[in-house]
Amino acid sequence: MMRRPILSAVLCSMLMAGVAQAETVNLGITQIVEHPALDASRQGALDELAERGYVEGENLEIDFQNAQGNPTIAAQIARKFAGDRPDLVLAISTPSAQAAASALQDDIPIVFTAVTDPLLAKLVNDMDAPGGHITGVVDAPPLQAQLQLIRDMFPEAERLGILYNPGEANSVSQAEKLQAMAPELGFELVEVTASRTSEVMGAARSLAGRVDAIYVPVDNTVVSALESVLKVSYDADIPVFTGDNSSVERGALASLGFSYYDMGRQTGAMMARILGGEKAGDLPVGTVEKLELILNRGAADQIGYGIPAEFEEQAVEIFD
Repeated sequence: MMRRPILSAVLCSMLMAGVAQAETVNLGITQIVEHPALDASRQGALDELAERGYVEGENLEIDFQNAQGNPTIAAQIARKFAGDRPDLVLAISTPSAQAAASALQDDIPIVFTAVTDPLLAKLVNDMDAPGGHITGVVDAPPLQAQLQLIRDMFPEAERLGILYNPGEANSVSQAEKLQAMAPELGFELVEVTASRTSEVMGAARSLAGRVDAIYVPVDNTVVSALESVLKVSYDADIPVFTGDNSSVERGALASLGFSYYDMGRQTGAMMARILGGEKAGDLPVGTVEKLELILNRGAADQIGYGIPAEFEEQAVEIFD
């Protein structure tokens, strides 16, 4: 007579567990702008979540919001998520992460990705122990290695132009580091800025005739308008190097960096851990360490440059 209640209790417990597993997770995604690098990081995160059992349309509901390059819209998106109260927010880029951190309460975890310097951006106080409700994966480019690549491919280059948005904290951080590194490798740094995508073409034109090479850092504004920089570079026979590998396919000459898709996968794994019950603030900020050389022969042809065989041998991918 005692077995039925026990069996019923066990069955009830199993059913409750099944209901809990079947509950839909609400994910908010805020992205400053759509361009290949950031899009790849978002896709990587979603693919990793799917592999871990969080599948859109089944048990995952996604609210994706694009700020179209406007920090004011990013702040509006963050306030929207504060009202909607999703289970987790994925913030792609520094401006989006800053807006989310400012607007969302501590009980809504935030995972950022494609953020170059979370300390400078005041997102975390400690990379190893973020605390609070936010953590993520940084996309800090290997600036020293990238400058060395430019020096190795163009031994005679003297003046290096960089183009960035002074309103993006991660871009300012990169510019400051480049200022310190450039003289060590024999470069005179020539800086120009663009606060909006519409200003990128003019800024790039101002470098023509003044520099021997152009370096485009991980900057959302400039990368979004990369074709404007490339048009100027092709017309003036100036090589363009970039901080993110995805820009090489679009026409930059070379990049020594990492895969934003792989970074997204790493971010997705972190998100899954938080959805599984771990606290965001307990997870150390992640970094991507594997570097890949990507080249573009077509871009080399545009500026009349023959890529030495040694670099083609080192490249993991070459576009024509």
